[in-house]
Amino acid sequence: MEFLRKFFLWSLPVSLMFFVVVLTNNNGVNASHEVLMELQSSSVVSVRKIHRTGYHFQPPKHWINDPNGPMYYNGVYHLFYQYNPKGAVWGNIVWAHSVSRDLINWARLEPAIYPSKVFDKYGTWSGSATILPGKKPKPIILYTGIVDAKNTQVQNYAIPANLSDPLLRKWIKPDNNPLIFADKSINKTQFRDPTTAWLGRDGHWRILVGSVRKHRGKAILYRSKDFMKWTKAQHPLHTSANTGNWECPDFFPVSLEHSNGLDTSFDGDNIKHVLKVSLDLTRFEYYTVGIYDTKKDRYIPDNTSIDGWKGLRLDYGNFYASKTFYDPSKNRRILWGWANESDAFPIDDIKKGWAGIQAIPRKIWLDPNGKQLVQWPVEELKTLRKNKVQLRNQKLNKGEKIEVKGITPAQADVEVTFTFSSLDNVEEFDSSWDDLYAQDVCAIRGSTVQGRLGPFGLLTLSSENLEEYTPVFFRVFKAQDKYKVLMCSDASRSTLKDSKKMYKPSFAGYVDVDLSDKKLSLRSLIDHSVVESFGAGGKACITSRVYPTLAIHDKAHLFAFNNGTETITIETLDAWSMAKSKRY
Repeated sequence: MEFLRKFFLWSLPVSLMFFVVVLTNNNGVNASHEVLMELQSSSVVSVRKIHRTGYHFQPPKHWINDPNGPMYYNGVYHLFYQYNPKGAVWGNIVWAHSVSRDLINWARLEPAIYPSKVFDKYGTWSGSATILPGKKPKPIILYTGIVDAKNTQVQNYAIPANLSDPLLRKWIKPDNNPLIFADKSINKTQFRDPTTAWLGRDGHWRILVGSVRKHRGKAILYRSKDFMKWTKAQHPLHTSANTGNWECPDFFPVSLEHSNGLDTSFDGDNIKHVLKVSLDLTRFEYYTVGIYDTKKDRYIPDNTSIDGWKGLRLDYGNFYASKTFYDPSKNRRILWGWANESDAFPIDDIKKGWAGIQAIPRKIWLDPNGKQLVQWPVEELKTLRKNKVQLRNQKLNKGEKIEVKGITPAQADVEVTFTFSSLDNVEEFDSSWDDLYAQDVCAIRGSTVQGRLGPFGLLTLSSENLEEYTPVFFRVFKAQDKYKVLMCSDASRSTLKDSKKMYKPSFAGYVDVDLSDKKLSLRSLIDHSVVESFGAGGKACITSRVYPTLAIHDKAHLFAFNNGTETITIETLDAWSMAKSKRY
């Protein structure tokens, strides 16, 4: 385990070094549980590196999907994730385990959980971690086990074999598993992904398990006094018709007063709660903000939050099966999400030897307006920045673009603030678009379709002559007495590869932002095959997976552009080359 010794010597305080040495496709996402028997154990001969990321998390090879039970324990961040140790498509799933001191540089450990018992013989699927309080807090994992070839799902638990091991390398699954079975009212083949538990005022623990009944998505509530014997509540915590199966539910409190995170069990004043679900039907994630009635154990979304397909999303792009956790070391809530490949078919992933990355971990909090969440890359990411370049007060007239030189555009971090002089000459929002999703409007009004105030933004992963590029941009519309700000990340021109094979969507969302200061900001994390963007300080987020053939490595370019008739000013643009993260 030499790599672990080196990793922790590098990352630990000097006072702890000796201790360690001694102990040492809907949205393009394939259905995460699609079984490809003939491919799932195809061993990788070699790994193609052309589109592998430099600073996003991914293992050296093979398939990954959902982040499971991330947690902070005794000074170490733990990331568990669904992993196929035998191939580059979904199958043979185990809970892979990596550890970090900073959420950016990671060391790989042996799998924490893998099929080995009668209660998980056919699969160890997603779940969550909870830290049980006490003189010596103890982590416990809840996960979904598959018990038979009929896909029967139960909820199991695992605990560390040795709490004195600072890395928690070994986990055991006690014989009193499963803890929870599906009763007759539950579809036992769609009953999975238990949440982090929270402790109520009555001293009972509570968890949610995602499910569906007659197309009605459900967050089924269970209670326990001792964490071992669980009883299903009479009613789900929340449910919504015509939303299909709810995967990977997440439920947590957020403050109305500040951006600090709250422990999942926090129960106090001036808070709201967030319920997030991953919709199996659309392969997007949706959330609502609302009130948790602790007496009735019911969650009621605010009237500004919509359940279902037209609701708020954590990310309007390739981002799924996310999980949050509370980080007490910096008093914040951290969000992890999975970004799948969308380059072609499973056989292509086998050829390249890998599939899937995790998005950059994000701090997440409630916007001061109380209506939506805000997300921003964790501050530790800044440690990878180098070779900073700046632009100040650069005007962009209609049809103009400016190249950002002096960095490595294929692996970069860019922050830009655009300003404009007036909102008087804004194009009208077509009433026929009211029933369309934002990404459909983006496809109609792309980056090359001239508008008035917009489109303007960044051309990322561009070839020199723009045969390939992925634009991330804004357009401002007037809809009656309101302004609608559309944010797009358009992959339609991202590659010259065969378009019949490629999934190249126009991802988009509307940004709820006050334009009184006549400014819009954008941050894009560019990393070879991913462009992860944050609009208006993180009020809208879009992750795109793209696979250029020309705009790779040192042949990639970055431009700021304006294709609207109104002049745009780049008030500030700061861009950095990004160093590779350490992945042992």
